[in-house]
Amino acid sequence: MGQMNTSNKNKKNINNINKTEKDHSIYIVISKTSTLPSNVIKMWTKEPYAHTSLAMDIELNEMYSFARKKLKNPFHCGFIAEDITTGVFGRDVDTKCRIARLRITKEQYQNLRVNLEKFKKYKWVYKYNYIGILGVMFNKAVERKYHYFCSQFVYYILEKSGVEMFNKKPGLARPEDFRVWDDLEPIYEGKLINYRAYLKNKGLNSQSEKKASAM
Repeated sequence: MGQMNTSNKNKKNINNINKTEKDHSIYIVISKTSTLPSNVIKMWTKEPYAHTSLAMDIELNEMYSFARKKLKNPFHCGFIAEDITTGVFGRDVDTKCRIARLRITKEQYQNLRVNLEKFKKYKWVYKYNYIGILGVMFNKAVERKYHYFCSQFVYYILEKSGVEMFNKKPGLARPEDFRVWDDLEPIYEGKLINYRAYLKNKGLNSQSEKKASAM
């Protein structure tokens, strides 16, 4: 897949916001673990990454996706808060990732918070969109209420929050799409286990991000 046709609406929004407003940064994490589903997806797509997550801070302390709820049960999946030190990420120390920043407006950020709260409050309602994964294989979007797979969820919640996305239905979104999305600013690529040490060496953390956005 080549470069996508994307708009610069997010960047325009940032440039046009009032001086009293601050731009907010959120983070898109695409990753590849050693699990069987991840290996199958990589083999099928020929892509380096197989999973997509949405993080609300640079240190990935608050991160969400649709994935397995229990470490040893790949078929019990749904909306979860992910932790890079536990679960699948904590077990698979060789997990590779690519982390990128997306700058959004204050209004988009507030909308995103509201929409995330709905997922968190009713997380028992949301199920994994297994049929949707099969649909992607045949380039046919299968979108069912309360059912998402990881990249579909990230696309959906950003679009619902007012973020201008790439030209594709949520049910066809893949990790690859986020890898080549022009609006994202890559900040790290390598082993997930080394990411926080990388931030520390670069002097980057949530507080430094807040100071930068306040300038």
